[in-house]
Amino acid sequence: MEKPLTVTEVAEHLGVTEETVRRWLRAGSLEGTLLSRKAGWRIRPEAIDRMFDRIDRGKELAAA
Repeated sequence: MEKPLTVTEVAEHLGVTEETVRRWLRAGSLEGTLLSRKAGWRIRPEAIDRMFDRIDRGKELAAA
């Protein structure tokens, strides 16, 4: 299992802003753990994969 990523690391990896990642977390689109206000969120890499899998499945259903 890979180490959890910070909001900054996820944003850089995906080419989006940190606020976008936080919005996904608050909306429940992306699974993560809020350690504390100061420490911030931690996101497991497999949670990112699951989010994009759900998006891909939604596109497939919409196209059908």
